[in-house]
Amino acid sequence: MTTLDSAVDASAPSYLANRAALLERLTELDAALDQARAGGGEKYVTRHHARGKLLPRERIELLVDADSPFLELSPVAAYGSDFPVGASVVTGIGVIEGVECLIVANDPTVRGGAVNPWSLAKTRRAGEIALANRLPMVNLVESAGADLPTQAEIFIPGGRVFRDLTRLSAAGIPTVSVVFGNATAGGAYVPGMSDHVIMIRDRSQVYLAGPPLVKMATGEVTDDESLGGAAMHAGTSGLADYLAADERDGIRLARQCVRRLNWRKQGPSPRTAVPQPPKYDPEELLGITSADLKVPFDPREVLARILDGSDFDEFKPAYGDALVTGWGELHGYPVGVLANARGVLFSAEAQKAAQFIQLANASDTPLIFLQNTTGYMVGTEYEQRGIIKHGALMINAVSNSTVPHLTVNLGASYGAGNYGMCGRAYEPRFLFTWPNAKSAVMGPAQLAGVLSIVARQAAAARGRDYDEDSDAAMRMMVEQQIESQSGALFLSGRLYDDGVIDPRDTRTVLGLCLSAIHNGPVKGADGFGVFRM
Repeated sequence: MTTLDSAVDASAPSYLANRAALLERLTELDAALDQARAGGGEKYVTRHHARGKLLPRERIELLVDADSPFLELSPVAAYGSDFPVGASVVTGIGVIEGVECLIVANDPTVRGGAVNPWSLAKTRRAGEIALANRLPMVNLVESAGADLPTQAEIFIPGGRVFRDLTRLSAAGIPTVSVVFGNATAGGAYVPGMSDHVIMIRDRSQVYLAGPPLVKMATGEVTDDESLGGAAMHAGTSGLADYLAADERDGIRLARQCVRRLNWRKQGPSPRTAVPQPPKYDPEELLGITSADLKVPFDPREVLARILDGSDFDEFKPAYGDALVTGWGELHGYPVGVLANARGVLFSAEAQKAAQFIQLANASDTPLIFLQNTTGYMVGTEYEQRGIIKHGALMINAVSNSTVPHLTVNLGASYGAGNYGMCGRAYEPRFLFTWPNAKSAVMGPAQLAGVLSIVARQAAAARGRDYDEDSDAAMRMMVEQQIESQSGALFLSGRLYDDGVIDPRDTRTVLGLCLSAIHNGPVKGADGFGVFRM
């Protein structure tokens, strides 16, 4: 293989400016993560602890193997909405008894763990990841059920969570639920549809309707324990498979369940058992991406800091050089890489990408997409040369590729370039974003300019004078709106990615994802659709 050289000068003014800008974005990310970790706030956290209960992240820490990593997913879900950051649920991938599992933990300090539209979307995304990557799912349940003021938004789509649990089981992917407190109404179906159920004595309460509603509906007078207590479900209804003495005992039993799954990965093991680290310092990733997204950067500098040994065999280096393609290894796993080098994608880049994706499928090699694109080239010359059909060629290849895809947005991800580089709509197994990244139909200035041109043409067609002051105000308003709505935190809050990550963690995050992906088979496509040549 070929070792990449680096031309990074960590003392250059441009490098220092890039680093300062990215550190500022990381400060904003840290503030959002602090909000998520704070749960419902000090008052409710203190009350929860006073009841002898653990917080969701404390439960997860006890559940996963000692000193093993936990890859939290969608940590800033609901950012910028009317709901607390984090969406009252913690999701992620952790290792339990040597088995990589998808973990979902309700946060009862946030409105009793009630499910709102964002927590529903976050939970459903966790289920998608578990199914796509063949990961056993462990639910740490404590929820008051639906957030009633938003029931109209969650009732009908919420049923998919229960459907997805049964589909995991049908696919041979085990599901485990530990009920730490309330699991009422629809929430009762989470343990009800799990393969293995653990309840905590004198703590768990699982019922479709609580005592007040039962009295209103039927006239029956009952109590929590008789209606849905852990002992009743363990000895009478049979809903509970195991009865734990306390929370820690419940977590012990959950680990025991996973240990007895006899779980085996179906994908190949890493090709290199002891991979070499990159030859260059990942700290330097902070200064490589441009603070001004209009200024391109060489993605090979990123690859030199995330690939094993900084080794990279480039494919077609002299053809379509605005897109870097090639082969390497990451934490011992073979990967193919597609990385934007100069933003715009031309016909040559699209054709090169389509061929490379076919080659990766022929060799059952996972693909990593590193996005920094403004989209496909426009203009008369490029239209006449067939940019549409060549862009369609690339998108066709991405759409029908069946090897796992991992996507990281390093800078810009605009227009159809987002599609060709495997954006969210193309269902990469995982998609992460750097804090400086942006994504939209087009850049703020371009979008505002297009609206201005359309408005001018409309005024001219009606024979009216054009109000330049109103135009300037409109352009400023639109640019500000698009600038805010295309930012990494805003998009991550809406679950358009699986998390905003520190660039220095990119290699680790991708390595954890590659390992998780290999729980299932890794196989390329047997065929593609019709390519317009």
